[in-house]
Amino acid sequence: MTVPFVGPLHEQADRFRELSKLGYTDAWTAEADGHDGLTPLSLASVWAPELRLGTAILPVFTRGPALLAQSAAALASAAPGRFVLGIGSSSNVIVERWNAIPFEEPYRRVRDTVRFLRAAFTGEKVTEDFESFEIRGFRLGDPPEQQPPIVVAALREGMLRLAGREADGAVVNWLSPTDAERVTAIVREAASAAGRPAPEVAARIFVCPSDDRERVLAEAKRLVAAYLNVPVYRAFHEWLGRTDVLGGHWERWDAGDRPGSLDAMPDSVVDDLLVHGTPEECRATIARYVAAGITTPVLAIVPLAGVDAAEAVRDLAPRS
Repeated sequence: MTVPFVGPLHEQADRFRELSKLGYTDAWTAEADGHDGLTPLSLASVWAPELRLGTAILPVFTRGPALLAQSAAALASAAPGRFVLGIGSSSNVIVERWNAIPFEEPYRRVRDTVRFLRAAFTGEKVTEDFESFEIRGFRLGDPPEQQPPIVVAALREGMLRLAGREADGAVVNWLSPTDAERVTAIVREAASAAGRPAPEVAARIFVCPSDDRERVLAEAKRLVAAYLNVPVYRAFHEWLGRTDVLGGHWERWDAGDRPGSLDAMPDSVVDDLLVHGTPEECRATIARYVAAGITTPVLAIVPLAGVDAAEAVRDLAPRS
């Protein structure tokens, strides 16, 4: 499940504990304009120590390499053997517009960060000229007893192959079960070619358990548009083959016609990218992602059409 929930963090202990009681195995955070990705997991490590914890994702630009290593090592120490470090380039919106940091050569920055973290987690001193940054004499003062797996946020082929070749897997999102077949195959092939173990592929799956389809479609298009017009996601969906179906939407969006762009977004795009329907129908669609190669389906509740988020968490809880 994606955490934290809406509301003050200090009031969420019981909801975190409920996740474990309901049978959820993992709690994963994102990092955009809400809470940072680490504080909720630090609380979860105490409130619900049975849960596996993951970040999906921490941007590699917004923390320096050494601080990122320190932050990850601290959480790995708080939850030994239960923390997965998800990192990625994020987007120009978060990195440049919100954090005033140049969004340059994202592939190299992610690749070099993976390589640096591998070295730093050993506790050895790191002095190296990477292509996107230089490190001079950094040694992690308290390296983790168990190095956390590193998974890389990946959209298109280059980053997907990097995730399989040099990391322990990938984090993906805003894709359909059919899209998942394509991207997971690339990650697995890259891992196999590099002689690495079978990779983890975590997917943030946006779910709205409501059978009021018309209302869900009407309310969801603005959310979907907010992502599909970020350059990295637009390029991703062009690569996936949605140029024709989204061409009218993108044309009107680029022209500044926001209402018209939402009208031009086909319902099929929402059906592809947002899981909705009755809880049982949602379960069936989530199972399709797993069948497509997603090893860790991370649900993100989208409370549209009057859906109560807490009830949705209960309705979608794992079943034996």
